[in-house]
Amino acid sequence: MKQISKYSFVILLQMICQVGLYGQDIHFSQIFETPLLRNPSLAGLFSGDSRFQCVYRSQWNSISVPYQTTYLSGEIKRKIGEGDDFVTYGGEIVHDKAGSISLSTTKVLPTFNFHKSISQENNTYLSVGLLAGFVQRKFDRSKITTNNQFDGQSYNGTLNDGENFSKVGYSYFDGSAGMSINTQISENPEDNFFIGIAYHHFNKPRKISFYDAADLSIAPKWVSSAGVKLNRNENEYVTIQSDYSIQGSSRECMIGAIYSIKVNSEEESSCTLHAGSYLRWGDAIIPVAKLEFKSLTIAGSYDTNISSLKEGSKGQGGFEFSLSYIGFNKDNSSLDAVKCPKF
Repeated sequence: MKQISKYSFVILLQMICQVGLYGQDIHFSQIFETPLLRNPSLAGLFSGDSRFQCVYRSQWNSISVPYQTTYLSGEIKRKIGEGDDFVTYGGEIVHDKAGSISLSTTKVLPTFNFHKSISQENNTYLSVGLLAGFVQRKFDRSKITTNNQFDGQSYNGTLNDGENFSKVGYSYFDGSAGMSINTQISENPEDNFFIGIAYHHFNKPRKISFYDAADLSIAPKWVSSAGVKLNRNENEYVTIQSDYSIQGSSRECMIGAIYSIKVNSEEESSCTLHAGSYLRWGDAIIPVAKLEFKSLTIAGSYDTNISSLKEGSKGQGGFEFSLSYIGFNKDNSSLDAVKCPKF
């Protein structure tokens, strides 16, 4: 490939890495607000009948045009049969736009999850989930500049860029599957633990290239997740969560804890404050703050870069903002269920 201008180099290099070197998937720092992205079997692990989440991330502002990612998800949980089993259905939409050539990825992935009660004594569930749908990737070729377009004195956009892209976009089918166990770990039903594993890109999508001659595929990704929620008293609790992912030669470890205190426990005006920090091992320290008012939760976090890129990035990583809503139905509500999958 010809040399390209400094304004396009970072973005185009990322595109090459993603399609040719099995780069890591889209990810967020607020893993607690992106359950379907972690493991489809984590759908429905909440105290409620429905949950809707939105997360926005902006990163690498100091290096190039910011990379911007938006995540939307919705889940509806329903009791089935005469026992304590549940199903959850919903899906996620993810849109990522990277840098000066507007390299974008859009995912539309429905999900279905079955929660099987495996204990007569306490709140223990085995959950199995599937997430599958279509992905589209494209870029704006008119924004690419190469040395072929410099006439010796200045840039001339009318000159051919010298690249042989056969297309500026493509689509493919993608699928993920996972399973998890969540259980009550004390007499307090609010003390919970979960552990799960997911296998992403199980169909190994092929032809993921802007060049017809290239026959590339996405490397499958394993993600193991775990979390524990422990109540100190009626108004205070601590939540610890972690993810470890393997995709090709890439490894990523996330772990963190959030301390929560209820400043108002009245149902009509309940309010809880949350604060804590996460660590993406070898990459970033991520302070987190959340405000939960009744059924609505707002959270913010910021990646402070600690990797070898910190000099170039000036320590700046990514800012994330999330909004989450959990609701209950009047009929068939999990609020009235003796047992219900949750974390």
